[in-house]
Amino acid sequence: MKIIIINGPNLNLLGKREPEVYGNKTFEDYFSELQFRFKEVELEYYQSNIEGELISKLQEVGFDYDGIVLNAAAYTHTSVGLGDAVKAINTPVVEVHISNTYNREDYRHVSFISPGAKGVILGFGLQSYDLAIRSFL
Repeated sequence: MKIIIINGPNLNLLGKREPEVYGNKTFEDYFSELQFRFKEVELEYYQSNIEGELISKLQEVGFDYDGIVLNAAAYTHTSVGLGDAVKAINTPVVEVHISNTYNREDYRHVSFISPGAKGVILGFGLQSYDLAIRSFL
């Protein structure tokens, strides 16, 4: 099984950015834990702060992989293009958020990703990624 985690803007700052919301662990450290935990899965990781690069990555992997775990971060609430890309591909996508977006600003209550996603997991910290991977197994 081949699964890719795709992270959007500012998630490269995990471990530094708002630790009270996002925790103290870098995503690279957590990704190593995921690879150890899911040895039977070929896991890949991609991060970009650029909307078009995220769309291009979805199009690149969206017909050959078994699953995509997508945390589009702020683009979740602003990018029609990312939402359209999720709908255009065959690979199922699970939308993930570290924080509970419904406990945050009102504009974070709207997702352009959810209508095309297999499911949505939010509010469980980094464990949200673990749950998303398990949904494909």
